[in-house]
Amino acid sequence: MKKKTIIIAEAGVNHDGNFDKAIKLVDAAKFAGANIIKFQTFKTEDLAIKNIKKPEYIKKNIDLKKNTQFEILKKLELSNSDLKKIINYCKKIKIEFMSSPFDLESIKLLHKLGVKKFKIPSGEINNIPYLEEIGKLNKEIIISTGMSDLLEIKRALNILLKFGTKKSKITVLHCTTDYPTRFKDVNLNAMNEIKRKLSVNVGYSDHTIDITVPIAAVTLGALVIEKHITLNNNSKGPDHKASLNKYDFKKMVDSIKNLEISLGSKIKNITASEKKNIRLIRKSIVAKCKIQKGDFFTKKNLTTKRPGNGISSSKWYEIIGKKSKYNFKKDEFIKT
Repeated sequence: MKKKTIIIAEAGVNHDGNFDKAIKLVDAAKFAGANIIKFQTFKTEDLAIKNIKKPEYIKKNIDLKKNTQFEILKKLELSNSDLKKIINYCKKIKIEFMSSPFDLESIKLLHKLGVKKFKIPSGEINNIPYLEEIGKLNKEIIISTGMSDLLEIKRALNILLKFGTKKSKITVLHCTTDYPTRFKDVNLNAMNEIKRKLSVNVGYSDHTIDITVPIAAVTLGALVIEKHITLNNNSKGPDHKASLNKYDFKKMVDSIKNLEISLGSKIKNITASEKKNIRLIRKSIVAKCKIQKGDFFTKKNLTTKRPGNGISSSKWYEIIGKKSKYNFKKDEFIKT
């Protein structure tokens, strides 16, 4: 039977740099039934140079056109004090806190704060000093693979393993880094190709505007699903439009839970609920017309009809050709 899927509500920077919104996102994730609420931890000066260009998905956001990427990132930072308060609040309402560090100092900070799992974002998959630093911690790692191919994923895994992380602690998420992701760019089958070629646990990080693909990923064996959550899809910020509100997120979580129950085991058997219906829905062998004692049972004088209280229709070949010991009216159960 498939393990229960770990569902990560990616708050990311959808708090817009506001602590109160960050807390509301934690509440939203808890309401929706997520196992983990994930933020992003960074110091802008350690993340990017000041004249960095904006990616296309940010350029399309009218509210952000006037700002440089550096300015946008700076506004989205959470302070160390904020992080500590968010972590304590997560403990209070019993949802796991997680964060993606985007620089070396943030890795150290999250480790110091006692974060159990580390999320490596897609942009860091080829960042060797970054991967070395996380690999040393030997923590549970979830790594996204947007903008990368199989060779780059393999190289990243090798670094994590070389510096001390056990392979069993790593889950690789198939991902497409575009916000929102078009369905034609999802390529979900690549998830199990990663699993097959690299012998690693796999999951899926989704940036589509729907819940269809994450549910399909669970069907294909994803152990982890990550999806952005927002308080308002119309808010300013780079990720709101590719996120789910808490009600749609809950719909996704509920659908995944129902799917997991539905997958069941590989054994094909009769369920307890089916057993009470067998006699009503299956058929018995009955007289097709009046049959006299001494007549031979043939296809002309026998048929099968509901309910299944008489001789089962599966006994058809055992009955055909026998001589009747009784008189039968039409539709009467045959007995021998």
